[in-house]
Amino acid sequence: MTRIHLVTGLLVRSGEILLVASHYAGRATPLWNLPGGRQEPGELLRDALVREFREEVALNASVGKLLYVSESYDGDVHFTNFTFAVEAAGEPRMPHDVDHIADVGFFSAEQVEHLAMARVVREPLRDHLADGGHRYYGYAAADVSIEWPDAST
Repeated sequence: MTRIHLVTGLLVRSGEILLVASHYAGRATPLWNLPGGRQEPGELLRDALVREFREEVALNASVGKLLYVSESYDGDVHFTNFTFAVEAAGEPRMPHDVDHIADVGFFSAEQVEHLAMARVVREPLRDHLADGGHRYYGYAAADVSIEWPDAST
């Protein structure tokens, strides 16, 4: 079994949440997610999140407290996602050199409910925004398959 650590950041401004739309293999439309991605070998989670914010939305992130952890499976791949509070100055921009990003923007909690999101992203985020939610979420299935650019996963 392969284990992959993911890290995402919740950036809220004026009551709106920063989201990124990403293309996934086998899906006709992009899925919206919190900015973030895979932790690289030898990289701390906070460093991975700072890197991912820079790559996906061109912002220098300041990583705050851990909000919640979620885990899921995609076949024999076990994903663990750590979501942190984030602060960042400036306006997010679409990356020029990341081809899987389709759009970026801020959305109200109500709008988030209607965006195309995987359940493993939507439910923990919704719970956290509503009342702080739980600190842990577990899913037997990921709702989305991710194909990584390298073969080593």
